[in-house]
Amino acid sequence: MAGSRLGGLILALNLLSLLILFVGALLLNEWRRNLVEARLESLTSQAELLANVLGELGITQGEPTPYLDTLAASQWLRDNFIPPGQRVRLYDQNGLLIIDSYTVTEQIPGSALEPALPAGTPPPPPPDPQAESLRADRARQVLADEVSRALDGAPQSTVRRSEMGERVVSVSLPVRHVRDVLGVLTIEAGDVDETLDAQRRALMPFAFVALAVSLLTSLLIHLFVARPILRLSAAAHQVRLQRARAISLPDLEERKDEIGDLARSLETMTATLSDRMDAIERFAADVSHEIKNPLTSIRSALETLELVKDPKDKARLTALLQQDVGRLDRLITDISNASRLDAELSRDRPRTVNLSKLLSDIAGVYQATERAGDVTVRLEDGLDGAARVVGREGPLGQVFRNLIDNARSFSPPDHAVRVTVDRQGEHVRVRVEDDGPGIPPDNLETVFQRFYTSRPKGAAFGGNSGLGLSIARQIIEAHGGVIHAENRTDDTGAVLGARFVVSLPRAGLGLKARPRNGGEGVND
Repeated sequence: MAGSRLGGLILALNLLSLLILFVGALLLNEWRRNLVEARLESLTSQAELLANVLGELGITQGEPTPYLDTLAASQWLRDNFIPPGQRVRLYDQNGLLIIDSYTVTEQIPGSALEPALPAGTPPPPPPDPQAESLRADRARQVLADEVSRALDGAPQSTVRRSEMGERVVSVSLPVRHVRDVLGVLTIEAGDVDETLDAQRRALMPFAFVALAVSLLTSLLIHLFVARPILRLSAAAHQVRLQRARAISLPDLEERKDEIGDLARSLETMTATLSDRMDAIERFAADVSHEIKNPLTSIRSALETLELVKDPKDKARLTALLQQDVGRLDRLITDISNASRLDAELSRDRPRTVNLSKLLSDIAGVYQATERAGDVTVRLEDGLDGAARVVGREGPLGQVFRNLIDNARSFSPPDHAVRVTVDRQGEHVRVRVEDDGPGIPPDNLETVFQRFYTSRPKGAAFGGNSGLGLSIARQIIEAHGGVIHAENRTDDTGAVLGARFVVSLPRAGLGLKARPRNGGEGVND
């Protein structure tokens, strides 16, 4: 989720609700612990005061072996200390109960009035006697253990269950006369459950805030994630149904998060597809027009052939038919190559290509098949075999073969086409020069248009389809390069020939490529 604005927002909002609950729980746990500790301290102070009074204010008899006066202790406790909500019990030095404040004050444990049930509510089922008995036995045993430890002289403070199943805070202190332990005083407060209920009630605001934050998070995700994605889906559906050629949602494209990136990517993709469809439609129209010309010529020649009686005229018409058929064959072949070009470029991954070796192999083929009077091909490598680019070897070879074939077709016999390789900044530059008539200044750019042809006088009609230079530019631009045409001139400005210049980025400039033929990539 690194660098993700939308993911960070969702994570922050979700963590916020959890953080609220976590902080609330920590605060309430601390508050509960503080309340219990404060209650224990309060009960301990009260128990210490009572134990000191019982041990020092003459409520003992039997010197030199003192013991508690049960009647006097009960009277004193009833007259001086019976706080509401608390229970005081006094045990003798043998651990036997001698005073219970509930008995002294006629209170009955668990006798508080329960709230009335709403009308029509069935009464709760009666408690199980056996379970009640087991619970009371366990509570009495825990209390007996607490009293036994206090008789040994160790003050006790704890939270335990009473015989009625209530949670109580209990303090048991030994009652001393000088150093003698005369008994144990136990004070317990049964308001722990009320404290816990108050804690739960105090937690509710945090829970409601966390719920509100979660609802707000859900609403924000719906507004800023779900709805925009639904809009993008609907727009894509419109494109699929051909009701629109491209997706355009300016308000989403202005966003600086992943939704904005997605909207911009979809718009760019659909705009590219729309441009591709327009290009296909134009290409289909151009193909239809270019194919129609040789077909019309063939049909006219066939219709005339039946009317011609002179063998020489028939031979001339037959030659014209063969020329048109050859022209149509070249045209269909080039159209097929052009239509497959995009697929080939997308299938073949870029690799590090040794352009010097590729051009040397191409020039070697022309030199090996050269005949007397043919235009020769000369390679001048200014980089000594170190010209390396990132690309696809097959399409790049097609580019330079097209340029060399085009230059040879315009060059006079016994002349040469020169291919030079050098470096221009961070690019490898390849120039293909001929000694032909050059290119009209107005056509230096139009020569790269599809089906454009301009041949010198005397050249065979229909020998070119007009797609070679268009294909060459398409391949070079797909490799991040540039191709342009210019004329060679002398000092007086006279045209000496044409020159096509190709510029491609050098390998090793941050481009990722696989080495060609399994070798290691080279970074110049």
